[in-house]
Amino acid sequence: MKKAILKIKAYFSSNFEVLAATIIFVAIFATGLDFYKAIILMLEFIVVMEVVKMISDFIKKHKLRLRFVIDIFIIFLIRDVIILSTNVNKDYFDISFLLIVIFVFFIFRILAIKFSPGEIKKEK
Repeated sequence: MKKAILKIKAYFSSNFEVLAATIIFVAIFATGLDFYKAIILMLEFIVVMEVVKMISDFIKKHKLRLRFVIDIFIIFLIRDVIILSTNVNKDYFDISFLLIVIFVFFIFRILAIKFSPGEIKKEK
């Protein structure tokens, strides 16, 4: 029995995401909150975290990273897609439009990482 508990403890100590997800799931189940509402609240929390991270990075380095701004928009748009898709009267045009915009922002994010001025590459 102690061996099994030690294995579980070792697993959760190296994979804290599973523990956090389990705690969040149990909290959602205990409060009786609808799952889509909990997802929306978590996405809003992530948007707030990204905004705080962007402001903190700007204050420390006096630079605004394009990647943080794009991440905020992507997460906010994903939140809107989830809200629209869980609505009873779904507007598929709006959902499709938001998915296309998210795709464009993903392309911008990849380009922002690839052509970042902070990365100086040495050529041979």
